[in-house]
Amino acid sequence: MKKIFYILILLFVGVTLYTCKKNTNGSSPMAEDFDQIQKKKKLTAITLSSSISYFIYKGEPMGYEYEILKNFADAYNLELDIKIAENTNRLAEMLEAGEGDLVAYDIPVTNQLKQELIYCGNESINEQVLIQRTNKKDTILKDVTELIGKEIWVVKESKYYHRLVNLNQELGGGIIIKEIERDTVSVEDLIGMVSSGDIKYTVSDMDIAQLNKTYFSNINISLKVSHPQRSSWAVKKTSPALADTLNKWFAENVNTPRYKAIMKRYFEMSKMPGEEPSPILSGNKISPYDLLFKKYAKKIGWDWKLLASISYQESRFDTASVSWAGATGLMGLMPRTAKAFGLDPDKRTNPEGNIHASVKYISSLQKNFSGIESDEEKLKLILASYNAGLGHIYDAQALARKLNKNPHIWEGNVEECLKLKRIPEYYNDSVCKFGYFRGTETLNYVQHVIERWKHYKEKVKN
Repeated sequence: MKKIFYILILLFVGVTLYTCKKNTNGSSPMAEDFDQIQKKKKLTAITLSSSISYFIYKGEPMGYEYEILKNFADAYNLELDIKIAENTNRLAEMLEAGEGDLVAYDIPVTNQLKQELIYCGNESINEQVLIQRTNKKDTILKDVTELIGKEIWVVKESKYYHRLVNLNQELGGGIIIKEIERDTVSVEDLIGMVSSGDIKYTVSDMDIAQLNKTYFSNINISLKVSHPQRSSWAVKKTSPALADTLNKWFAENVNTPRYKAIMKRYFEMSKMPGEEPSPILSGNKISPYDLLFKKYAKKIGWDWKLLASISYQESRFDTASVSWAGATGLMGLMPRTAKAFGLDPDKRTNPEGNIHASVKYISSLQKNFSGIESDEEKLKLILASYNAGLGHIYDAQALARKLNKNPHIWEGNVEECLKLKRIPEYYNDSVCKFGYFRGTETLNYVQHVIERWKHYKEKVKN
């Protein structure tokens, strides 16, 4: 009897400890509510690396959800710490494991997750839409019944594929669903292929479609092919005060000019750079700033016309130019880059200061690629780093090594690996440290700057 008594006592203690560990609502003991977060002065957010949520561009953290979150953190004087999940399934897992205070990514609202999380903060309604081209001779489909007999390309086994299968059943068949392997293209690649005319149609979420319309002005995204789906940020059940604070902040800020400016930056502002070479103003003059280009090009051993080509690509020689990402002035300097190379970010519109700081930056990039023997390849990697940020080029070189490509050669090697950083299987690889990146712009940037430089060298002789 005494032995049974001791066993019962041990069982009782074990159950009690387990109950305390799980907390009153079954969540992790790591959960901290908003007063503890404020005491730490640090907010840890879990999100995905993607074109909408979070990415690094020219050395600066960016992303629609990141910028909103940063504004929230700044409002409460909190340091913001970002943790990246490998996929959507890991978001809730990491939250429940106590690896962050909230999920700053739109999680679909479901009854099951309502039992585990508190939905709060940034709530949106998303739906899937057809992507179709709007060139002169293109016919715009306006009803889902018009999809019968049409080829629609989607990533294999993606949610877009499954939605089309269901829609096809609803219509009684006739949609020609074309699948493409996940490890070769992304949904954003397919949108680009629609724009270029390589395929006729694809499907994406509305927010992805809206963002990509800022890159491809000749696409139509008006035809909805799914029912609306609510989604939202989320916190643990043990963080009701954080949920309330987020809800209050969003209610107060969603209509402010600052919030709307973030929306406009990602979903409205054009991100399509011009491609034509700059016209020669007169004789041997390229721009009003030729003397400055000549002065500072000498410091890095460059042809001044190459600096002029970068400047035209960045700003069209407009000292007040500001890109969608915030790159400012003649050489398109980001605030962090300007500050790192001795220029007050508020003075980036100063022509000489902007050029001088950019040349210091280029000089540092030259040192990073000093081990590359070919001057031509070194130049391409420097230009790529100037546009994308050094971290993404290092990632691409690391992928090149892993995939048995040459990390010192741009074309067909590093450039191909940079393009792979738009696909989760690659940017989540352990050799990559800087996450998602849309590499197409950088490939075009390197090509256009060099082609324009050759144009200048041919036309301008001094």
